Amino acid sequence: MNREPERGSVIFCYEKKFYCGDVKESCTKLGGNSFDILIADPPWWNKYIRRLKNANRNLGYSMMYNEEIASIPVRACLSENCLVVVWCTNAQSNINAVKDIIFPKWGVEYLATWFWLKLTVDLEPICSFSSGSGKQPYERVMIGRIGNVENVPEDLVFASIPSALHSHKPPLLDLLKPYTQAKDPKILELFARYMLPNTTSVGYEPLKWQHISLYEET
Repeated sequence: MNREPERGSVIFCYEKKFYCGDVKESCTKLGGNSFDILIADPPWWNKYIRRLKNANRNLGYSMMYNEEIASIPVRACLSENCLVVVWCTNAQSNINAVKDIIFPKWGVEYLATWFWLKLTVDLEPICSFSSGSGKQPYERVMIGRIGNVENVPEDLVFASIPSALHSHKPPLLDLLKPYTQAKDPKILELFARYMLPNTTSVGYEPLKWQHISLYEET
């Protein structure tokens, strides 16, 4: 039943949009929208997903080479002062690719790396810290800028208990908004798998984790 809001009540209206399809094509269509924050979680080429796809072609997702990610035409979608955020694996080749290939091709200046520390329900790291290429209890978020973005801290660590869903990243909006100049920043998320407030979500699976089977009635 619809009713008029009571005097003094606050109505929250969150804008959500999604484009289901190829990220490159979607960015071409979004040119001129001037987003203030770009968040990307690329399908990095890695051995784990390759093994999944070898075992069952219906499992996993389509991976992309670093040069393919760099060729995504994001620049026309971004505002003059934009915060650019990329989830990156701990592989040194991918870290180097963000700094030396992807950010330069996008016209982005590298600023900082943040770390998501993944915890158990007992608030302990999910695995031991290791040296070399071993598994780590953290993932990294690489941050860059276009234009005037200031005071982004280096080596910030944030922690949470990860979702049971593979590759389900925590939302970053509350952490990022203090470093943007826009009062109500417009946000673009590439390779999105669920929708967020005031965000345009782009990818082949933008509604994947909105499925009713993942929720319980209360």
